Amino acid sequence: MTACATEPAANHENPENPGNPGNPENRGNPANADHGNGRASRPGCVITADGTYAARLALDGECWFPERWTLDGPEPYAVPLPSHQPEEPGTEVLPMTDGRVLIHRVTAGRHAFSLLYPTGPGTGELPLGAVECLEEGSRLWLLPPAPDGEHAYALAVGRGSTAVWLVAGGAFGPEHLAEIPGRCSGGVWLDGTGRMLALDRFQGGRTKTVVVDLERGGEVSPLLQIAEDSNDRLLLADADSGLLLIHSDAPSPGHARLGWGVLGSTLPVRFPECLRASDCAVTPFAIQPGQVLTPERCAVALRIDGPAGTWVGMWRPVERQVHHLPAPEGWLAGAGRLTEDGLLQLPYSTGAVPCGVAWLEAPPVPVDAECARPPERVAARPVPLQQAPLTGRAAPSGRPVGQDGPVPAVLALPFVSALPIVPIAPAFPVARGERGAGGRTPGGWERVELAGARPGHPPTNRP
Repeated sequence: MTACATEPAANHENPENPGNPGNPENRGNPANADHGNGRASRPGCVITADGTYAARLALDGECWFPERWTLDGPEPYAVPLPSHQPEEPGTEVLPMTDGRVLIHRVTAGRHAFSLLYPTGPGTGELPLGAVECLEEGSRLWLLPPAPDGEHAYALAVGRGSTAVWLVAGGAFGPEHLAEIPGRCSGGVWLDGTGRMLALDRFQGGRTKTVVVDLERGGEVSPLLQIAEDSNDRLLLADADSGLLLIHSDAPSPGHARLGWGVLGSTLPVRFPECLRASDCAVTPFAIQPGQVLTPERCAVALRIDGPAGTWVGMWRPVERQVHHLPAPEGWLAGAGRLTEDGLLQLPYSTGAVPCGVAWLEAPPVPVDAECARPPERVAARPVPLQQAPLTGRAAPSGRPVGQDGPVPAVLALPFVSALPIVPIAPAFPVARGERGAGGRTPGGWERVELAGARPGHPPTNRP
């Protein structure tokens, strides 16, 4: 699970300005162009949750086209999926685990979705439908790949609310699943089924993370609040260990920092000094899975952008240092996946190797860190979030944070297995599929019928 944010992200707090123009990666890179999808900075390619496929927008001369990578074979290989005309810069693609690639095109405010697949020498295309919003400032972008790999979702931000759409894998084309009051960004899956979605909601001048239950009509509950007046965002989450990577200005008001906490724990959030860099942007993009009940031992992959270029960092909460590693030439920056064994998979593309994967091994946990490791956490009793001690222990203003950066606010989140919890009723209750057949949502979005759209899933052969 991946969400894109950088440490100096004051302009990320408001979804009206989701990009980071200060990041050189966002300037002059057509893959990061913002064409109404609200996502000005994305990784160089997108990888399915199980690591079988990846997809990206590739360049041939001056023409952009979708490209699918197969990653689970002896050697990675790419299959171009060009359409009858070049794609626009900023077009989004997302791989599915059946080998097809979802493409999101924007034309005159209309967001159209299709599934692409290879058909001999050509490209097959299955139109799924479209949604549109006539309100000024509305945006829509694809969420990270769902854990099951069979469904795809999009986040649509309107004037005063945010909608979650199922855009692939449904029975009726794009389906409106939930409407959340406020303007949301981010998007992190909290479970392995694609039911619980964490979003960063900007409301009342502050950003706080909420969780949306997509199986209960979009019920919304608070998830992360470190201090009452802080901006708190969730970047990554691992369902196995409960490790959370957090972006918050609680320890230093006005200056957001990277921190970590544990889902279901009452231990304080920590903001390690080693993740704080004045001249670099640090972006976590992958967490080592499979480390059940040992979140402090999970390796975390970091993208580091600085004056010297872009490189890779590896860090564990149990350690107090970041291991700096050179990125492979042609790395599709921000893209990668960690295995249970601690191997980091980095896709890259060069003139000599147009489709390659580099493997980096996470450094072993040093003996001194193993000995100094915090005691095993005791499972907290799952409680409704309304009863969880999320407030009342605000971070002290102006106090230095220290080496490990503990903030004496409590991060007490229920286990994913305990969800759903007592919910906050959404301002716009929507039953799953209620708007699947059309109709304008409270946020101004509407499904559009396209000629030839067939939301069903024809048989596919894994090429």
